[in-house]
Amino acid sequence: MDVRAVWAVFARNMDIFRRYWLNNLVSNFFEPFLYLLGMGFGMTRYVTGIDGMSYTAFIAPGIVASTAMFAATFESTFGTYVRMVFQKTFDAIIATPVNVEEVAVGELLYGAAKAGIVGIIILAVVELFGFVPQWHASALLVPLVAVVVGLLFSSLGMTAATLVPQIDHFNYYITLFITPMFVFSGIFFPLGGLPNGVQAVAWFTPLMHAVRMSRELVFGQWTHVAADALWLTVVTAALVWPPVVLLRRKLIR
Repeated sequence: MDVRAVWAVFARNMDIFRRYWLNNLVSNFFEPFLYLLGMGFGMTRYVTGIDGMSYTAFIAPGIVASTAMFAATFESTFGTYVRMVFQKTFDAIIATPVNVEEVAVGELLYGAAKAGIVGIIILAVVELFGFVPQWHASALLVPLVAVVVGLLFSSLGMTAATLVPQIDHFNYYITLFITPMFVFSGIFFPLGGLPNGVQAVAWFTPLMHAVRMSRELVFGQWTHVAADALWLTVVTAALVWPPVVLLRRKLIR
């Protein structure tokens, strides 16, 4: 695999991102911002605090992690599918010395980078509006969590993009997989009060580990950071290669 070819694919996507950066960032900014405002300030009237912190401070790190998930998911599902099927961008690229594997890796890295960029912006918004009164220096590692989350969900999304027969089928992926994960990942309430079976299922979802890890980094608590980092790294490494293989099968017949 030629690193320069991978970089060319990545740089091509980043160039498109720079041209339409405002549309990209607006679409990834307002929804989490509204969650922070509505759920944070709204629920603070009724929920005095969770685990010794305000409700707004409790949900803010999880919103950063989930925003990275959504950014990578929509880019690697709808974005990848459009480039692959409608625009025929991948066909044009592999007509050059760039091969399918290099296209796939470049796409995955772009999804991870976009998730990291969005994660940094939302983290800055959390700081700017004072959603978290007291930060710990380890909060600076949260953007790295967003990048890993982006790579993981880009891998899942691209796998879905190579398997769905039509673009409308992404609705099933979003509704049946991404949305339940968003709700039951510990962003809006502690998972400890849920039935043991639900907690066990949540443990197998990547967003739960990303949310818990982000929250502990923001507040300087290292109880689960090492275990969550290992979990996310191992699962990401396992999920990276299926979309590479499937994209080859999709494009080379």
